Amino acid sequence: MKGKVLTLSQHKFASNVVEKCVSHASRAERTSLIDEVCCCQEGALYTMMKDQFANYVVQKMIDVAEANQRKVLMFKIKPYMSTLRKYTYGKHILSKLEKYFMKPDPSLSCLSPPLYDTF
Repeated sequence: MKGKVLTLSQHKFASNVVEKCVSHASRAERTSLIDEVCCCQEGALYTMMKDQFANYVVQKMIDVAEANQRKVLMFKIKPYMSTLRKYTYGKHILSKLEKYFMKPDPSLSCLSPPLYDTF
């Protein structure tokens, strides 16, 4: 699946498999999958947020990511927030982010940039 997260996430049935992989992956595998979308493929995250199937994969990534990686996801999404309001599927991402921004969890503060841990 490595290197194909974007492509598989845009397919009706394969996106369900990607969601399961993200949910049930080991910590290292999950980190790798999320990093692929955030860092490796230029524009992949934005494409996924607008897609009718891939947006669910992004939502799952937000749900299962560890706090620091969730923060990275949020900072990658933040520049697109006004644009996402125009897309039906982008609105799902925004509502998911609002859920986390509303939580009184200091690790999800949107005011400070994400810190990258070295494992």
